[in-house]
This record gives sequence, structure tokens and C-alpha cells, in this order.
Amino acid sequence: MPEIGDIVEMTVDMPERNLRVGAKGTIVHCHSNNAYEVEFTNEEGETLDFMPLSPEQFIVVWRVETQEWVTVAEQAAAIVKNLPDNTAKEVLDFARFFIGKTSFSKLDAEDTEAASFGKTLG
Repeated sequence: MPEIGDIVEMTVDMPERNLRVGAKGTIVHCHSNNAYEVEFTNEEGETLDFMPLSPEQFIVVWRVETQEWVTVAEQAAAIVKNLPDNTAKEVLDFARFFIGKTSFSKLDAEDTEAASFGKTLG
């Protein structure tokens, strides 16, 4: 559950407010209707906008309670959770592609290392 002080990242574009996916803001108020008032600032700390967002419009990237950044795996899971099922399946297939690619890269590196070690011994 998001809390006041959490840093969030937009998962939707709001071009009418000049806010794009990836824009970061801070929760400054929790409304009773499951909306969160988020303040967006520039690099100098000047307020750009305040706006209420629903939990489907952002993910938490830093938790005030733990004083820690949310892991990439948790961020990815939060994004996928809000996708339509067919799109979420595409993301899963894409992740599987990278798992396979990483596994082959590790095997290639191990084979190269073993071959180099064999040359050293021989």
C-alpha cells in the first residue's frame, strides 16, 4: 500500500500535464477514495504539478517506511500486474527470451574459459 513520502513513477502518459511514463513524484496525501496526491518537481526541487493518481497509474520505486529503493524485480512485477493478460503474457515470453540468451551467454563464457584453461595446461 503506497504511503505519504513514497517516490512513485508514472506508468501512463498525461501529455496534457506534460507528464510522461517514467516521471517520478512523491506522494504527499492519501485520499479516502483510493487516490494519491502526487507532487512532481524538477531537478531544482521546484514544484511542476500536483495531481491525484490511482494506483493503476504509478508504481512505487522508493519506500519511505523502509528507506530503500524497490528492487527491479518488484517494479517489473508491479507493472506487469496492471497490464492486460495478453500483453502480460508477451512480457513473460520476452523475459523467457532473455533468460535463454543469458544462459547461452554464460555457457559460451564457461566454454571459452575452459578452453583457455586447457591451453594453459597443455
